Amino acid sequence: MRSQGVSCLLLLFIHRERVEGTESFPLDFTAVEGNMDNFMVQIKNLAQSLYPCSAQKLDQDMKLNFLKNDSVTCNDGSAAGYYIKESKGSKRWLLFLEGGWYCFNRQTCDSRYETMRRLMSSTKWPQTRTGTGIMSPQPEENPHWWNANMVFIPYCSSDVWSGATPKTNQSDYAFMGSLIIKEVVNELLTKGLDNAKVLLLAGSSAGGTGVLLNVDRVAEQLESLGHGGVQVRGLADSGWFLDNKQYKITACLDTISCAPTEAIKRGIRYWGGLVPESCRQAHVGQEWNCFFGYKVFPTLKSPVFVVQWLFDEAQLTVDNIHLTGQPVHEGAEEHAAGWRCLLRPVCHMNSSQEPTGWTFMGCPLHLIDSCPWPHCNPTCPTVRDQLTGQEMSVIQFLKHMGFDVQKMAQQQGMDARKLLGMLNNGS
Repeated sequence: MRSQGVSCLLLLFIHRERVEGTESFPLDFTAVEGNMDNFMVQIKNLAQSLYPCSAQKLDQDMKLNFLKNDSVTCNDGSAAGYYIKESKGSKRWLLFLEGGWYCFNRQTCDSRYETMRRLMSSTKWPQTRTGTGIMSPQPEENPHWWNANMVFIPYCSSDVWSGATPKTNQSDYAFMGSLIIKEVVNELLTKGLDNAKVLLLAGSSAGGTGVLLNVDRVAEQLESLGHGGVQVRGLADSGWFLDNKQYKITACLDTISCAPTEAIKRGIRYWGGLVPESCRQAHVGQEWNCFFGYKVFPTLKSPVFVVQWLFDEAQLTVDNIHLTGQPVHEGAEEHAAGWRCLLRPVCHMNSSQEPTGWTFMGCPLHLIDSCPWPHCNPTCPTVRDQLTGQEMSVIQFLKHMGFDVQKMAQQQGMDARKLLGMLNNGS
């Protein structure tokens, strides 16, 4: 333990010297010329001893920065902001948009403010956040992006990152999601984004939809400021929603029960929502269409990678198919299976790019599940019973959705016991 502590002090000392001074020292290897192999082993051992202390949370958390432009705010008028962990030397930037549904009128926003104030106000945001998943600084957890400049943008606008409306005496809430992204990008240009090679705009759920709505706007913003050399890419995770009819049509009383199309129609007016210009021109007077992946996607210019669970729990919820541990009606199974087919032909590039390799419907296919039952990919999100909150196994979920395992096995030409074993193992 003592040697590790000395190594940490040595690391900090070297880092301080590098930052505070520009003086360099030539390395003299004359003394080790006769035993270079042993010298390299010692260097390797030193590097390995330094690794544990570098993983000891030495400034690895993202730190909160409130926007300097205080006219761009959260719903309640509190300052909007972002969390950042800079990676000196890296020219890759990852901006992540948080998700968290939306509200679409005074009643639903008042209810949201009472129950989910964190998603409408910054007053109780912590000073730091620890990145996980694609935001993790640990190479074991995040092998491809661990050393990128990380920026997490909390969701506090309730407008699917589309709004451009300030709080006024006539309106109780501000809806400025789109402007928050714009201001964050402006500030990051002073922190090294101006020298970036790649900017990946990522997001999950409402943040994923926010990526589809804003990725071209971010690219255009950078180009207009003279930074057109930055390659802007999008990653939309679980934000590809469908505007299909509900399994059971209900009155539009709250966010959960309201059909997606009706909620967005009301919301876009309430928020003063902005959509990509090319999509707006394709749907003049019906701009709400641009909130649905398969309609906005063909109009985008920036490359976008789409990750979508074939049986998305949020989509099931707004379609009024609820996971409560009790079997659903046969019609609900058919309803869900129908939009599953609509989700399958999602590709990772838009039609403006040249497809490479095997293509389907004009775009490359990558890692699309081909199994005929839901939740067959163990990397999909865990399904939970909406009443109890408990996790549901694959078999429980299949039975809940009305799937006959015996029939499924026959369709696959395998023994039912073998299929059950595969399902139990998450295969």
